[in-house]
Amino acid sequence: MTHAIRLNRAGGPEVLELETVEIIEPGPGEVWLEQDAIGVNFLDVSQRKGAVPLPLPGGIGLEGAGRVARVGAGVSNVAVGDRVAYATGPLGGYASARLFPAERLVRLPDGVSAEDAATVLFKGITAQYLLKSTYPVGPGTRVLMYGVAGGLGSLMAPWAKHLGAFVIGVVSRQASVEKARALGCDEVLVFDPATLAADVSRITGGRKVDVVYDPIGRASFEASLDSLRPRGVLVSFGASSGAPAPVDMATLNSKGSLFVTRPSLAAHTATTAEYQERATDVLAALQAGIISAQIWGRYPLAEAARAHADLESGRSSGAIILTP
Repeated sequence: MTHAIRLNRAGGPEVLELETVEIIEPGPGEVWLEQDAIGVNFLDVSQRKGAVPLPLPGGIGLEGAGRVARVGAGVSNVAVGDRVAYATGPLGGYASARLFPAERLVRLPDGVSAEDAATVLFKGITAQYLLKSTYPVGPGTRVLMYGVAGGLGSLMAPWAKHLGAFVIGVVSRQASVEKARALGCDEVLVFDPATLAADVSRITGGRKVDVVYDPIGRASFEASLDSLRPRGVLVSFGASSGAPAPVDMATLNSKGSLFVTRPSLAAHTATTAEYQERATDVLAALQAGIISAQIWGRYPLAEAARAHADLESGRSSGAIILTP
């Protein structure tokens, strides 16, 4: 029997409801995918709450991994029995099985499990474009990175180190400092907006950093700007504390001709070719041990609401997956 999480309205975790769904024969270009693991991302929480609108009623979830069970006409890139994964949608990942466009599936290399892929791929593609496209990190790059103990940060920190960066990690509490160090951070700061920029200046001998990766938003924005060297880049890609206030262009000039950008996953995976290239790079990094799946919690699909509650409350420290 096939099950899926559906929601009829935006709201708290309780709006996530388990329903029985019918098996559907795949049409042209589609596959019927039986899933072994499903990724849970903070974007899912934002969509469930209505901060990022979803078509309702409908499904939720953008990441999963499993095996191809049936293929529709014209499908040539995957075959029945192939181990595959996907990220970025279409929506409906919270399901034990589902229809999916074949061209958005990525075959899993040997040694990469479905759980690892569902844990890493969505966040990994984000890490990949942030580190390799938004700001090309390389030997000697000085990086300030928030949330290194979380799901995305636990991929970005070791990958940045592999690329040769000097990484200053920022965590929300003292208990996360050792985990951040274990992930490869050269220095770790517990977030305090009043002292962060001064601490960064001290650590770097006054040179500050080349790039700041900031998913926090309003609470960290000023400290992030003040941590940058002249002509440094602030990458604002989240808003867990709320959207940053509008910035006066003259402020960027006075602080050293700074750059601010707001990249999105959609813009960096708009074509199938770009999506496949980034996804393949992520799985290769996972296979090589450059990054690893830091799974904090596994929840049955039926307990998706509990998984959301733990993620939203900050109780989680690492990635969460659902198992059908």
